[in-house]
Amino acid sequence: MAERSLRGKVAVAGIGETPYYKHGQAPDPEIVLALKAILAACDDAGIDPAEVDGFASYSDDRNNPTRLAAALGTKELRFSNMQWGGGGGGGSGAIANASAAINAGIADTVVVYRSLAQGQFARFGQGPKIPAIAGDPAFNIPYGIMSPAQQYSLKAMRFMHEHGIHQTALRGIAMASYYHAQNNPRAIMRGRPLTEEKYDNSRWISEPFHLYDCCMENDGAAAVILVSAERAKDMKHKPAYVLGAALGSDGGTGRGAYNGAHFASSHFTSVSRNLYDMAKVGPKDVDVLQSYENFTGGVLMSLVEHGFVEAEEADEFLVLDNLKADGGKLPLNTSGGNLAECYMHGLELITEAVHQIRGDSPNQVKDVNVSMVISGPMVSPVSNSIYGSEASL
Repeated sequence: MAERSLRGKVAVAGIGETPYYKHGQAPDPEIVLALKAILAACDDAGIDPAEVDGFASYSDDRNNPTRLAAALGTKELRFSNMQWGGGGGGGSGAIANASAAINAGIADTVVVYRSLAQGQFARFGQGPKIPAIAGDPAFNIPYGIMSPAQQYSLKAMRFMHEHGIHQTALRGIAMASYYHAQNNPRAIMRGRPLTEEKYDNSRWISEPFHLYDCCMENDGAAAVILVSAERAKDMKHKPAYVLGAALGSDGGTGRGAYNGAHFASSHFTSVSRNLYDMAKVGPKDVDVLQSYENFTGGVLMSLVEHGFVEAEEADEFLVLDNLKADGGKLPLNTSGGNLAECYMHGLELITEAVHQIRGDSPNQVKDVNVSMVISGPMVSPVSNSIYGSEASL
């Protein structure tokens, strides 16, 4: 399997972002936002935009690579890819697809991107206006289960009940994101710190999710440029090598109407194993973690399914002091994450993972050699990725 692995063969050469905006407030169309993020990533890498020859995205991003290539002045388009799945489950999957293309010689300079301008289009995730209900929605909508928060709260409640986990564990996850956002000038929630009292007194959205357990809705764009490991050594920044990237789900996850395998799950039990096998590291080797928070319940289950904490120890472990960048046992969501930096469908978690390897995060963890991202728990397929310094190879 060694010759088929991505480990150490591809690296992140550049990252770029637009400013992040509240829902519907971006001043530019989606494609302009995407182009601005890609140009910023090219500048960060020291690459001429015309060198970009591949594009990879996810979550039905509307920005067609052919149009992006034309606008960038790309010399030749050699690779175009969209990862299936809604929300952020494909963030690391797009990294895997782009890395595979480079490793196979299909393309040389591939950009992974995500762009949202919800004032230009309908709100992401809004229920469609349809004359009839069929499939899974027929088992949900007539009973009032109409939003992602309601759907995923059922999984989280079951998991917490089965393992005796209390609300304080979810609170600790939310507190960590808001704590880190206060030091991040890019974070939407900078200047709006979260206290335990404020969390506890916030309104319920769908039990066990309070207001602060739920991700934001934002506009903006982010981009990550990948090149071969050999090429990355001669570029502007310290390379963040892709140690591993995995995507998928357990067999049977897609069975509808709550008959899926492992209902109370973030769907990472097999995907986490595949990631660690490729990366040749385990949870104890991870210096800093970015875990996608559509809702804090997904983070809870993801941490368990990736081996960072035993379910029965979650209450004790998931407290703010253990999750801080400054001295925590498991620094978590060090940019503020989806809850408090921006909800760019998790691509901003990947840019933060790279910042941690480079050593220039606003909440820098000391001596980072292994930086990990968990993308999109509770959807299917899900994905994850691990990045390393040269010392990790």
